[in-house]
Amino acid sequence: MSGTELTVTVSGGTAADARAVLRVLEPAFGMPKEELPADDEVTVHTARFEHDPAGRPSEAAPAGRLSGAVTLTVQGSPVAVAQARETLTQAFTAQDQGSVSGDQEQEWQLLLEP
Repeated sequence: MSGTELTVTVSGGTAADARAVLRVLEPAFGMPKEELPADDEVTVHTARFEHDPAGRPSEAAPAGRLSGAVTLTVQGSPVAVAQARETLTQAFTAQDQGSVSGDQEQEWQLLLEP
């Protein structure tokens, strides 16, 4: 399978919270296409990753600390979303907030808690 894009949106937390979430995904997805979030006045942070399921191990990095609960939306191919879901639920306390499936893309939302 060729690489596909995974989009991650973190809302309701600080830039440090968004960085903690994105760093957990880096071992499985590599570095995000954009710089890591740095502006604490912004409450919604989005990052995009290239996903090549054959190219990286699925091990999560150790979870960073969250300052409070954050809402996370993950969007991409079903394989990429499933891998992100597994990685994030192993690293953080997570409450599933639901998912939506399309023909070739899936969206999943969850609440991560400190």
